[in-house]
Amino acid sequence: MSDREIRIIFFGDSICVGQNVSIHNGWITRLSAHIEEVSRKLDRRITVMNASANGRTTRQALEVMPYEVQSHQPDILLVQYGMNDCNYWESDLGLPRVSIDAFRANLMEIIMRGFVSGARTIFLNTNHPTCRTEPFKHHPAMTYEASNRAYNEVIREVANAADDQVRLTDIEIEFQRHCEAQEVPVSSLQLDPPDNIHLNENGHSLYYDTLRTPIEEVIRAACRSHAVA
Repeated sequence: MSDREIRIIFFGDSICVGQNVSIHNGWITRLSAHIEEVSRKLDRRITVMNASANGRTTRQALEVMPYEVQSHQPDILLVQYGMNDCNYWESDLGLPRVSIDAFRANLMEIIMRGFVSGARTIFLNTNHPTCRTEPFKHHPAMTYEASNRAYNEVIREVANAADDQVRLTDIEIEFQRHCEAQEVPVSSLQLDPPDNIHLNENGHSLYYDTLRTPIEEVIRAACRSHAVA
């Protein structure tokens, strides 16, 4: 086996952790198992790390990034944040947990730090649609889902303005396409009420199916060129 190790880090929130589903059903765990198969086929050592945490915002991500990501010098970094940033807590008196402008700046800094730490390819995910469409009781002018969509637009803007080695995975669009093609509601991909945000096993499967091929393509390109393309 080649000595050239490839390191992959997933850096996100509870959607990457796999909240309230068995560990083996999480999309990142399943991707890691698939990547291990690719590693054996390519005779290349590949290490997968999940540096994600429940409830984390981009502000909190920047605080832990020096150790969780930068110290490990990943070749491939996958970033997914926003579902906590866009939320409105009653204690914040009508403000989101992280303002949309700060969210944009935080994502840009996360990407910059990822590249400086050695990443050659960064996957940036939008977030899936949710069933939380009722107005907040403490902020009746806003719904969680409307805020989620607005923050997804920022993710797209950041990805489109970034280096070519930032690859946008539009999870929101993939969920919409799946639901239209299968004639099923978004709720079929999420945990039952009162959750209505986190993924059930079907949702994790859709994430896995969406990201498996793009990540494998980048890994294979790395093996051909001895650097992540």
